[in-house]
Amino acid sequence: MGTLVGHVAPGAGFLLIGLWQLFSHIRLFLLRPGSYTAPVWFPVRGVRHLELILIIVGTVISILMELVIGPEKHQPFDDDGTIPSNHLHNFEHASISPGLLLFAAVTIHMDRARAPNRDAVSQLVAAAAFAQQLLIFHLHSADHMGVEGQYHWLLQTVIAVTLATTLLGIPYPRSFTVSLVRSASLVFQGVWFIVMGVMLWMPALIPKGCFLNLEEGHDVVRCRTDEALDRAKSLVNLQFSWYLTGTVVFVIIVYLQLTKLYPEEPRYVPLVKAGSGSGSDSDTGRFSIGDDHDDEDDLEAAKRGFGQVVRGTRHMEIER
Repeated sequence: MGTLVGHVAPGAGFLLIGLWQLFSHIRLFLLRPGSYTAPVWFPVRGVRHLELILIIVGTVISILMELVIGPEKHQPFDDDGTIPSNHLHNFEHASISPGLLLFAAVTIHMDRARAPNRDAVSQLVAAAAFAQQLLIFHLHSADHMGVEGQYHWLLQTVIAVTLATTLLGIPYPRSFTVSLVRSASLVFQGVWFIVMGVMLWMPALIPKGCFLNLEEGHDVVRCRTDEALDRAKSLVNLQFSWYLTGTVVFVIIVYLQLTKLYPEEPRYVPLVKAGSGSGSDSDTGRFSIGDDHDDEDDLEAAKRGFGQVVRGTRHMEIER
């Protein structure tokens, strides 16, 4: 980070994962609203762990960019082996990635091992990663009083939402609202990272009265007067409001469009024949609803042509 590419690249990663989670959660809920349970990740046909593999690849690239590729010496340490002040930013940014890498690696391992309560454990690891991200941006060594600091303060509110919804997903795995907000917050994180990179490191977009100044090996936006600084911060607040509204509108449009593509799947509830002491049902040869779990007798009865198709609130009885 600290450059245009350093913000746009991770922003694109958050945006990609957020969009995938948003689409997958909405699709799953629309197909099975009655039995919806939010997974931590979604398998992909052909490459089951593709989502998690992309997270691992992205975090490794991010660490290499910050600690190896980005620095002029292609290593972040000073000649005496210490961390120079101009590379503190690199270590702070790189320290965000191991938590996300650990989440993806642990989730893949637990899925392969079929570990019990693996979703809850994975969400705890993900929550730890987002908590680490929030802490690092809160205690960032960058100047929190400047324009970049204003972007970071607002970014923290988005990360806090992601952290809160990740934790809420553990006791409320069936809440579609929690999953929807978490996915939308990941999308908005990606959008805001990209906005930061574009607005802070493209000279043509620097606010009026401000300029790029090289400090400790990094370009930093500085303003000539307090009035210019206040104006620049106000512009950042406006951008946050506009992009937040745009993200909400986008999520609503995606939801409405997917409702047309993925109608609710029909649910098949097996029926069992009423016993001899059940009165008129036994006389007419009708069948009553029994246990809708995997009961062998019920399934065999359904296979022989006795069943009930249930979809939403409408149903159709099928008899001999």
